[in-house]
Amino acid sequence: MVGSSEGGRTVLITGVSRGLGRALGLELARLGHTVIGCSRSVDKLSSLHADLPSKDNHLIINVDVRSDSSVQELARAVIEKKIVPDIIVNSAGTINKNNRIWEVPADEFDNVIDTNVKGVTNVMRHFIPLMIEKKQGIVVNMSSGWGRSAAAQVAPYCASKWAVEGLSRSAAKEVPPGIAIVALSPGVINTEMLQSCFGSSASLYQTPESWAPKAATMILNLTVADNGASLTV
Repeated sequence: MVGSSEGGRTVLITGVSRGLGRALGLELARLGHTVIGCSRSVDKLSSLHADLPSKDNHLIINVDVRSDSSVQELARAVIEKKIVPDIIVNSAGTINKNNRIWEVPADEFDNVIDTNVKGVTNVMRHFIPLMIEKKQGIVVNMSSGWGRSAAAQVAPYCASKWAVEGLSRSAAKEVPPGIAIVALSPGVINTEMLQSCFGSSASLYQTPESWAPKAATMILNLTVADNGASLTV
């Protein structure tokens, strides 16, 4: 039965099939929490599901956060199973191939904005009302050091993460008491996205698996007092 972990929290994680989302999902499940995980990649979702402890406690579903109607279907599935998340981690993200802004193809720019900005917004649109009804909830929007600084060759990604910071801070002023919205930079982690920017030197940084326990502890300890904060793991 989904959501039967005693005393645990229910955590929705987007982009759960790889990188930080996957590592965080596995860590939270290991700690006895219920994971609602979504991703575009059906194959990678199957592999994640195979690795989850207490498989029946979790809801793992194929969703494209870029699509409002796809996220709406996820919200419907969650309502049907009566497992409104206590915490949402908007982890789904993508980056452009290193390039000067005028040489980034339009469709590549659109994909970064659609995933990193519209994806976060689509999830907030459909899930914050459920949290408001429950009078509690924490929304964690994954940001980046590049959402607070700038770098050449990754302007679309920087723009998207600066947007996440502004979106989070503004939405924090709109939610009622009991709800908190936080922008969280994971730090520099050796993911596929980092390898895209840094090449082989990405291996100098910590793995998602070594990052996940620290991140899980931090996320589980967030409270309404953190509303509007920009934090770093």
